[in-house]
Order: sequence, then structure tokens, then C-alpha cells
Amino acid sequence: MNFKELTADKTAQIETMLRKYLPVEEGYQKTVLAAMNYSILAGGKRLRPLLMQETYRMLRGTEQTVEPFMAALEMIHTYSLVHDDLPAMDNDEYRRGRKTTHIVYGEAMGVLAGDALLNYAFETALQAYDKTSDPARVTKAMKLLAGRAGIYGMIGGQTADIEAEHQKTDVNEEHLLYIHEHKTGALIQAAMGIGAVLAGADDQTVQDMEQCALSIGVAFQIQDDILDVTSTTEVLGKPVGSDAKNEKLTYVTMKGMEQAAEDVRNYSKQAMDILEKYAGEDRYLLQLVQSLITRQH
Repeated sequence: MNFKELTADKTAQIETMLRKYLPVEEGYQKTVLAAMNYSILAGGKRLRPLLMQETYRMLRGTEQTVEPFMAALEMIHTYSLVHDDLPAMDNDEYRRGRKTTHIVYGEAMGVLAGDALLNYAFETALQAYDKTSDPARVTKAMKLLAGRAGIYGMIGGQTADIEAEHQKTDVNEEHLLYIHEHKTGALIQAAMGIGAVLAGADDQTVQDMEQCALSIGVAFQIQDDILDVTSTTEVLGKPVGSDAKNEKLTYVTMKGMEQAAEDVRNYSKQAMDILEKYAGEDRYLLQLVQSLITRQH
């Protein structure tokens, strides 16, 4: 298979795996369970579980411990999107080509669905203890997951992002990079860091994977800013121009389209230079990172 076919096949396998970990929609709480499942089954690139899986494989991981963490990380990512779309945040009506969770289920249930996904993510990740021969690795991975998702990771980045919307002209490049490194980069760091930890990698390798992931995360978010200007709702699967509509400062508005595109290439090269040290004959991760440079959705 070529890269595109291989990625589609891997993504389909992740979709099947995710369904195994989703709750059954029953009982008095079934509405929030339905809202959770609606949110996570809306599709998407599944980039984070894919990066975790491929890092794990590249570093010779052999057990099934990675699966619960792949599912958990996608739940955390999805909850962040559900909350991002709420009226109090970005107030978006479409995500991944269909109505957002709060539009379908109501604002209150949108809040609860996000809360539920976050909590259920940790319930799911804990299942890895039943699949491992080395519980210490799972404990280390749990610590990494919690840290990257929390106040010193993604939530910290989201906080800086919200405040930047009010500051506008007072936001400098350091502030904007902090947002990209934490709001987007932190969960990608979790993906590759956890993949390395569960594979039994040494501390230096784990550190390298997290640094690689940070470069990927910044490149990915800058490209997202570019696509918000250059793409269409039909191609992107969500409203374009929302940053301009919300008068939101982005990497493009701060540095210009040409420099933004150049920086995507530079950050991607940083990531690829690290991966080259570990990839050997397994070139898939390198191809995946390269594809992020030219993605159009």
C-alpha cells in the first residue's frame, strides 16, 4: 500500500479499536453517553492515537498496553474540542463536517459530555494495567497523560488562548508560541511520550520523542491557522474564517502567510531530524510528519 492507503487502513483500525472502549448508551445517564459517543465518532484524523501507536511500534513495543492509552488520549482530545465549540468559547456550529455536540444535545449536555469524556479517559487508560507485564511503565504513562492534559499542558494553553483574545495587540510571539506548544503540542507530546514509555524506551529517547512532538504540534497549529484563511468549510469540515470573525490573533496575522508557511517547514524538519535517529527501516512516521506540512484539511 502507498502512504495514503496505509494511513487510511491504520485510521480505520483505530476507529474499530475506539468503539471497543466506548460506553453502552443505557440507563438514566444514556443521554450524556450518547453525546459522548456522538462526539468521539464524528471522525477526524485520529492523529494523536496514530502517533502514539507508531512511536510505540518504532521503538519495538510488543504488548497491547498502548491501546487503552490510544483511546484515552482521543477521548481527552475530543472533550477539548467539545468544550472549544461551546458558546462561551469559540461558539462553533460545525465540527468535522457535522453539527457540534452542543448544537445537537444542548449546551448543558455539551458541558457534561466533555466532562464525561475527560473522566472516562482515565478510567479507560487504567485498563492498561490488565494488559502489561510492567506496571511501572503504565504508572509513568499515566503521570505523563495527566500532566500533558492539565494546567501545565493543554488547559494552560487554552487559558492563554482565551486571554489572548481579550489582549489582542498586547500578545507577543512568545505568548502565541506558548499557546501553540501547550494547547496543541501538549497532547501530541503525550502521544509520542507515552508511546515511548510503554515501549520501554530510556529517558533520553522519551525526551527526544517529546521534543519531536512539540515541533510537530507547533507546525500542525500554524498550518491550522493557515487553513483557516485559505481553505473552505467543505474541505476543512468546520467553519473557515472563524479566527478573523472572532478578531483572534493567529500566527498568520502576526507573521504573515509566507513566514508562517516557512515556519511550518522548519518545525517539521526539526521533528524529522529527531525521527531519523530512531526510524531505521520504519519510515512511516517520517512520512506522516511530512504529510502535515502539505495537509489541506
